[in-house]
Amino acid sequence: MTSVEPDGDEPANPPKAAATTTTGISDAEQELYGGRLRYDQSYVQHEGPLTRLGFGHMAAALPRMVGMVLRTGWQTDRQALAGVVAAQLGQGVTAGWGLVAVNSVLTRLFADGPTADKLREALPSLVVLAVAAMATAVLSAWSTAMSGRLEPQVERAVSARYYTAVTHVEVEAAERPEVQRVLEAGRFGTDSARSMLRLSVGVGNVVIGMVAAAVVLAALHWTLLPMLLAIALPKGWGAVRSARREYLSRLNWVDHRRAIASLLAYLTRPHAAGEIRVHAAGRKLLSSYEEMSRQTEAEQRRLARAQASTDLIAGGFAGVASLACYGVLWWLLASGGLPLAIGGTAVIAIRTSTARLTSLVQQVNRLYEELLFLTDTEDAIEVAGENAIPSSGTPLPAPALEVLTEGVSFTYPGADAPSLNGVSVRVPRGKVTALVGANGSGKTTLTKVLAGLLLPSGGNVWWVGGSGERVELREADRAQVFAEVGLLAQDFPRWEMTAAANVAIGAGDRPRDMDRVRKAAEEADVLDLVEGLPHGWDSIVFKGYERGVQLSGGQWQKLGSARTRYRQAPFLLVDEPTSALDPHAEIAAFEGLWSLAEEGHAVVLVTHRLAATMRADHIYVLDQGCVVEDGTHEDLMARADGLYQGMFAAQAAQYGHVSAVDAVPGPRGTRPSDHQTAS
Repeated sequence: MTSVEPDGDEPANPPKAAATTTTGISDAEQELYGGRLRYDQSYVQHEGPLTRLGFGHMAAALPRMVGMVLRTGWQTDRQALAGVVAAQLGQGVTAGWGLVAVNSVLTRLFADGPTADKLREALPSLVVLAVAAMATAVLSAWSTAMSGRLEPQVERAVSARYYTAVTHVEVEAAERPEVQRVLEAGRFGTDSARSMLRLSVGVGNVVIGMVAAAVVLAALHWTLLPMLLAIALPKGWGAVRSARREYLSRLNWVDHRRAIASLLAYLTRPHAAGEIRVHAAGRKLLSSYEEMSRQTEAEQRRLARAQASTDLIAGGFAGVASLACYGVLWWLLASGGLPLAIGGTAVIAIRTSTARLTSLVQQVNRLYEELLFLTDTEDAIEVAGENAIPSSGTPLPAPALEVLTEGVSFTYPGADAPSLNGVSVRVPRGKVTALVGANGSGKTTLTKVLAGLLLPSGGNVWWVGGSGERVELREADRAQVFAEVGLLAQDFPRWEMTAAANVAIGAGDRPRDMDRVRKAAEEADVLDLVEGLPHGWDSIVFKGYERGVQLSGGQWQKLGSARTRYRQAPFLLVDEPTSALDPHAEIAAFEGLWSLAEEGHAVVLVTHRLAATMRADHIYVLDQGCVVEDGTHEDLMARADGLYQGMFAAQAAQYGHVSAVDAVPGPRGTRPSDHQTAS
């Protein structure tokens, strides 16, 4: 994490709240979060570039910023982008036209002669000025309409590119810290595309208006341009300094603010309602919220004082410059070096251009910051592409009848030991294959390898067809692999959608078939439950929505089972599918899995409920990433000192069916047994 040094005129530490430790950390921070909060947001790495940013750097970066936005807009909606550009150019022309008209009006009014004659002579210029004002209003409205049409499209295009790229990254790559950081940082830049477009339109409007004014002023008298800059630059300095200070504060306090928001969010979350009330957790959260909020309030006061100081200094210099410039203007008018009408025009142009230049500095400063975030997104898309699942490969045998692993090993990024080590298993269709073992033995990792989510670091995974043809996972068309697989993980997603969507998303690449949805729900014993909900299949299975309902853990597990059945994949990988079910529902769920095997599906069952494995066609016992035993239930129970036999006996003893085991064999970490299936 990069440290941040505040500006020289600001204290190194923010004012302490009433309840803070001697190190400036509040008691709530220390107690709840273990110290001062920091969050690895993407802009941490950009602290250096932005804090060194000056007006010259911003001006040099402006073409690149605008070019990036224009390219994105051109790819998204060319007509809307052309409308925005045309509107901005038009406003620049009308601004210059308006100044010329003002000068013409003043020239007529300050000329010699009767007032009535001067007014008649100024009338055409007044009409021109009115037309320019009307044209500016029309062009501004057109620009607003086109920008409003283009901005959400640009945001959608960038977000879609980012999330499409991220969802195609190899699972193993996504778990590598260096890749994960880049991908996570890119998430914060998806909103920046919209902000950049809006800011670019504003910058374009200001720049074009200032260029038009500068051309007119230069044409009237060469001294007017230096006068304009002398007044505006102090305000520009103040804008840059204030923006930098605010950025540094946000950098320092972002995680603190995020934690405050989370403290309040807990108070309204249904799953925390019990402890909030019974354990008095709500009282603790509220007191911590108040304490930490006082710290942010102190920081806001510090920023306000610093901002006031900067504004006072910038305003003072700008006032001195204004006095000097108006003095020069007075001297030119008094000496006859400048006509009175041109002097009046200059005053109007200087006042409007000064405000525009201040706005320009502020907007370019924000534009540069948004560019850094959008660059993160572009970097994330590039990294995602470098680590993407291949979009093509060798077609799988049709039909694929079994999956074999031969000596498969896999080590997670950053892990000291492999999760799988020399594992060989066989998963045929029409059979139930059970994976059992202690927590952390490698069961779930093996299912991810079988599903094609993880590529083994050693060994091979073969997809085998009816005539013996084989395709290795690394060479296979992964899209076909995924199409052959159905997953029901222990922590499967509980989508905040309707009950129908939660089932049909099991085949998200196909149109919804409600007949199949109902059939899958019936097979999972959840049809009556769903159709009995207040809004039936249109009930949102998440409390908090208008049609929201809350399901129990067991009901969710049935809905997840229906999702897997709806997919109708040849190979089903289910991980603890009955952990939240009551005994009768559990028996029915396992019966359903056996019926799927009888229909020709391959079922891989990961479970700690060994009573369910008795009917499995083949059981693999894993221990510390190795297959240490395999066979049928009868084979494994015949081993007096076997790991499976010990685990089964320990569970059975809880129900009094066998004598309690004094010493249940624990994990042994041995290499795969000689009799292990190797093909």
